[in-house]
Amino acid sequence: MATQLSIFLENPLTIQSCYIKGDKQWLGCFAPKKNQIHLRPSSKTSRITTRASSQPVEIPRHWYNLISDLSVKPPPPLNPSTLKPLKPEDFSPLFPDELIKQESTNDRFIDIPQEIREVYELWRPTPLLRAKRLEKLLGTPARIYYKYEGVSPAGSHKPNTAVPQVYYNAKEGVKKLVTETGAGQWGSSLAFACSLFDVSCEVWQVRASYDQKPYRRLMMETWGAKVHPSPSTVTEAGRKFLQLDPTTPGSLGMAISEAVEVAATNPDTKYCLGSVLNHVLLHQTIIGEECIKQMEAIGETPDLIIGCTGGGSNFAGLTFPFIREKLKGNISPVIRAVEPAACPSLTKGVYAYDFSDTAGLTPLIKMHTLGHDFIPDPIHAGGLRYHGMAPLISHVYEQGLMEAISIPQTECFQGAMQFARTEGIIPAPEPTHAIAATIREALRCKETGEEKVILMAMCGHGHFDLGAYEKYLQGNMVDLSFSEEKIRESLSKIPRIV
Repeated sequence: MATQLSIFLENPLTIQSCYIKGDKQWLGCFAPKKNQIHLRPSSKTSRITTRASSQPVEIPRHWYNLISDLSVKPPPPLNPSTLKPLKPEDFSPLFPDELIKQESTNDRFIDIPQEIREVYELWRPTPLLRAKRLEKLLGTPARIYYKYEGVSPAGSHKPNTAVPQVYYNAKEGVKKLVTETGAGQWGSSLAFACSLFDVSCEVWQVRASYDQKPYRRLMMETWGAKVHPSPSTVTEAGRKFLQLDPTTPGSLGMAISEAVEVAATNPDTKYCLGSVLNHVLLHQTIIGEECIKQMEAIGETPDLIIGCTGGGSNFAGLTFPFIREKLKGNISPVIRAVEPAACPSLTKGVYAYDFSDTAGLTPLIKMHTLGHDFIPDPIHAGGLRYHGMAPLISHVYEQGLMEAISIPQTECFQGAMQFARTEGIIPAPEPTHAIAATIREALRCKETGEEKVILMAMCGHGHFDLGAYEKYLQGNMVDLSFSEEKIRESLSKIPRIV
């Protein structure tokens, strides 16, 4: 450990008419409206208007912090050297002051600065769509809605947090930001945001995705970023990983180690993370806040909300505002996370303190983990290849407020093909997990006759992931699983906290 670096030493869009279920009482913000609703962009890019309603659906003016409404608060991150709760100043080598405040705040709402809302206006509000053609294909009585984040410049939900992270860094005079990325959705989002605020950007992309998705790299470079495959020879951590295994496909944990090392050893550089941490999940709640208003406008209440999980930012972004309403007693949806069978941190991991990176340079956070040494097989959903889960999602799962399942990638791509050929959108590999779980539930409704309302997180398009679709179409895609022995070995190396 003496030689190990640690910063702590460490056609208008159409939504079907609403449905009134018998004489059931509608609660809270979910009020029924009986007219058919058409969502059409207004003359102002900051809102979507409904023909049957005089009330516009605006871009939210605040982010929501679920911690404020939890009766049991999540465990704090620990300093790996002292095993004591971290102090705010411990984060200073990596993050600007405002993000440090957001990471630990108990405030319910955080105002979104006008400068950030003006950037959000480039693509927000994002559409809430009903998958009527998919419903027809499946022959289900269920009503399937999806909140589509693929309309952002980077093609996913990631700019929702990239923009504020770069904004707060730029306000404090930071000139360079570093990060990791898996499939490239986060790296391209940060590169996009950095280009808006005149901040330089350097990205370590997981080797498997770097090779599989060359156009994501080109996208990042187009926005001015410098991109390395991870592990790389640029950092001490990367060189150690390559020495242990020169052919390693890499992992998000490895890429995090490399980016953190550079930030911790260069005073002019800060680090940005695309998932996992509280402030990242906070920024993403703009998705759910927006969606609540949209569902209110059409008089629908979700019975089931489904999203894919890797680190958890997209899932948290959609579900956390709905969990707030559930805690108030206004609604009672089932909240279901879907993870890859090859990297099942919620369903197969342990709830324990562990490093969020592979080299052990970061604080210890309590999360569902497969062990920071766990290197997932190179599935096509590169954004879900992470050994742990966001601490706040892990805590919510432990509190019984949500459930989780895992699905193999061939079933996910089968669902993606059905979705693409009915709804027209080619999904990124990550949300295909949510699609597969939605199809499973819709087919159950076909058997039972239940008219469930299913809300699904569609976090991005797959225009740069067509190599994965080619493998599926040619019959060359196989299901990758995990080795129980591999997980046991990795779990044996997590820190023991008494």
